[in-house]
Amino acid sequence: MPQPTKVKNTWRQKLFTIVFEADTKAGRTFDITLLILIVLSVANVMLESIPEYQQRFGRILYQAEWLFTILFTIEYTLRLLSVKHPIKYATSFYGVIDLLSILPTYFSLIFPQSGFLMVIRSLRLMRIFRVFKLSRYIRESMGIVLALKASARRILVFLSFVVLLSIILGTITYVAENPYNEGFTSIPQSVYWAVVTITTVGYGDVSPVTVVGKMLASLIMLLGYAIIAVPTGIVTVELSKSAKRDPHHTQACPNCSHGSHDPDAAYCKLCGHALNASE
Repeated sequence: MPQPTKVKNTWRQKLFTIVFEADTKAGRTFDITLLILIVLSVANVMLESIPEYQQRFGRILYQAEWLFTILFTIEYTLRLLSVKHPIKYATSFYGVIDLLSILPTYFSLIFPQSGFLMVIRSLRLMRIFRVFKLSRYIRESMGIVLALKASARRILVFLSFVVLLSIILGTITYVAENPYNEGFTSIPQSVYWAVVTITTVGYGDVSPVTVVGKMLASLIMLLGYAIIAVPTGIVTVELSKSAKRDPHHTQACPNCSHGSHDPDAAYCKLCGHALNASE
């Protein structure tokens, strides 16, 4: 009986393994190199916003930015070449982030006129989107996202309760303070004060002067400390649940680029394509 012949890996499959997977030596090297470049590029953007560094090292920072842009453009091109459906990847979350991280620098070449300088400066700030590229390499980020999704409804109900509480307490404080305090000029202003107080921010631009107002302020401040613990507890419970589930491996689907599959998965949970590129 003839043995089935193995499908030879094509250049696209090899490139996909390097660019999208971290369970090979080449893939790990690519990811580590990319992580270093992302951190350096974000640091370069931040340094460029400091006037002192801009004056002293402006040319160096400008050249470094173009170097990072060219390298990220090469990375983006390699990702498009390695997948079977480039448009699908380009319109995905990470595809959009990758594109946003390189477009602003090229826009500065298209609109060099002085009238567009302020617009270009705003567009170039979008380079900070590169920091989102880091989430691709943080395995725990998926657990946090899943925990937030699972607790979204409870957090929404909790926030609704906080909003209602702030409106009620702000209105009562307005009634108590308005005749004696110029800071509480309206109910919206009083609600603003209640929100600032209940979140324990406490700007101090508005403060009660009456006995009733001070009692309400004390109550709101104590409620603020109690309220902080509620969403933290909700998310923590969901995180503990997700931690008990089986861990995910780093292999991505060669068809749709989806990751975070189960350790024993042979096929993609989204498109059904074989995870093994040679199958």
